[in-house]
This record gives sequence, C-alpha cells and structure tokens, in this order.
Amino acid sequence: MSELVTGEAVALELRPAKLPSRALAVLLDLTVAMLVYIAVATVLVASTASLDDAAQMALSIASFLLVLVGGPIAVETLSHGRSLGKMACGLRVVRDDGGPIRFRHALMRGALGVVEILVTFGVVACIASLVSARGRRLGDVFAGTLVVRERVPVGQARFVPPPPPWLAGRFSALDLSAVPDGLWLAVRQYLTRMQQLDPQVSWAMAERLAADLAARTGAPAPQGVPPAAYLAAVVQERQAREARKAFGGGAAVAGAPAGGAAFGGVPGAGGAPSGFPAAGGAPGGHVAPVAQPPAPGAYAQPPSSPPVGYPAQDGTRAPAPVAPPVPPAPAPAPAPADRPATGFVPPA
Repeated sequence: MSELVTGEAVALELRPAKLPSRALAVLLDLTVAMLVYIAVATVLVASTASLDDAAQMALSIASFLLVLVGGPIAVETLSHGRSLGKMACGLRVVRDDGGPIRFRHALMRGALGVVEILVTFGVVACIASLVSARGRRLGDVFAGTLVVRERVPVGQARFVPPPPPWLAGRFSALDLSAVPDGLWLAVRQYLTRMQQLDPQVSWAMAERLAADLAARTGAPAPQGVPPAAYLAAVVQERQAREARKAFGGGAAVAGAPAGGAAFGGVPGAGGAPSGFPAAGGAPGGHVAPVAQPPAPGAYAQPPSSPPVGYPAQDGTRAPAPVAPPVPPAPAPAPAPADRPATGFVPPA
C-alpha cells in the first residue's frame, strides 16, 4: 500500500503485483523479444554472408542489445510502463509516488534486467522479489519504481456520514495543522465502518480517536457531544478548508460555513441574491437565494440523545425518525347537474 494521503484523508492504494503475475508477464515479454530476435538474426545472417566473422559477430551483438535490451526499454518508455506482457496480465510500472515512469527509470530497469533475468535466468530477480516487502527486484529498487496491479476489483464506495446540523461550523477556529495524516485516515476509516461495529466497541474506538484528535489540536472535545459526531464534524471542517484552499478561498462545503460565504451560492459573491434588492436599490444578480449561516453563538444545544445513526454509550443506536403519514388529498366535489364540468354556465 502507498502511504500517500489526500486532503480528504483518502489513501492512494497502490497494490503491488505478486511474483507469479510478474513472472508470467516477463515470460510473455521474453517470448515476443526472442521471436523478434530470431527474425532479425535470420535476416542479418542472410544479408551479411559475404562479411567476415568479426563483422558478423559485431552485428549479432548489436542486434542482441538492440532487440533484447533496447526493445523493452523503448516499449516501457513509450507506453509509460505497460509492456505487452504487463498489459496481458493487468500490470504496470509506476514510480514510488504513483506517477508514470520516464526514460531513466526504464533504462535502469532494462540495464539491471540483463543481469537479473537474462544472465542468471531470473534467479536473482526471483530472490530479490521474494525478499522485498513490495515484490520489487533490484532494477525497481535502483530505479525507484514499483510494479502494481491495474485491474483490481472495484469495491463499493464508502460514505462518510455528515455531522449533526447543530455541529456545523462549530470547529471553524480549530487548529488542525498538527494532526498527522495517519490519524486522519484512521478517523475516516472508523466513520465509514462504524455502522458495522458493535455499538459498545464503536463507542470505545470513537472515544480513543477523539482523545487523540483533541490532544493534537490542543482543544478538548465539547462537553455533551458524542465522540463519533465530534470526529465527523472535525473531518468535515478539514474538508471545507481543503476545498477553500483548492478553489481560491471562496468555496465552502455544504454544512460548514466559511467566513461568511453563502451556502450553495457563487463562491465569494458579495452581491444580493436574485430577486432581492441590493444596497443601491437595484435588484441583485442571477444568484440563487441561499440560507445564511447562523451566528457562532446561535447554535442549538446538543440533544440529550445521540444523533441518528451514531452509537450511544449504553450500547444502543438512535433510531431513524419515522415520517408522519401524509393524509390523502380530498376528492374534488362533483359538478352540478345543470353545469358542465368546465365551470361555465350556458347562456339562457
């Protein structure tokens, strides 16, 4: 796995390829390269029959280096790490940071591959791949590359539950600079899986993560706020800050006010909404009317019971509210016999 974590606390998953799939890809590449080398050698022998033995030997060595060494280097460089065997096995060569490889990476891999694969018949490459934690051979170690799997099973995207409305924007002044990426990732993984845990276990994990987060931020969790709701509110605040940073300081995430920015409207727009008079009496621009965020002191107090879906301390979960039944619409009254259904009275 890669240790890169985005601003939304999402880890970039790079699944290293296993030794059997890599060996099969190398075998396919070598088969194609040997077929091409045999064809090139046959053409050279037929066309250089009149030359002396030294010239024929020099051409044979040059064709060997060109086809079996330069060919894979050129293919990996032009295809950004996808040779014929790797495409067939669903593999790809990437840098350690997940980016595409360049010529210098392919050159280092190809140069050391002559010793690892061709000279020793793959023994050194197999031993190095078995010893390495991510299955890298010596060429990958010196080139700073990694062979990963491209075709992986697509799992269901996990949704991070939003915090309760009465916690929206409550942590806008919290200092989150000292929180490491590993803790953000642990909090996000807990929030996406807390519905699958036992409520008592979920409560204990939330308390531990909330204590770690409060220790990093230097501010204790608010009294009376469930730890899972506190974690969700802090994660949403971080996502709101990353969104404002990415979009120039004007964008805001729904539910997290950002310095007076309107929810759902144009980021950073200071004009009046559409249909409302502006300061000079002129109607506002084409901006949808939005709800203004409440003042910092106007937030409602936390309810006595935990929010819906969040675990409680006694091992229960707050049930989802049941919507009241909607009464049926009254049937329209029948039209009088002397009046048509259109409602118009015929002239006398």
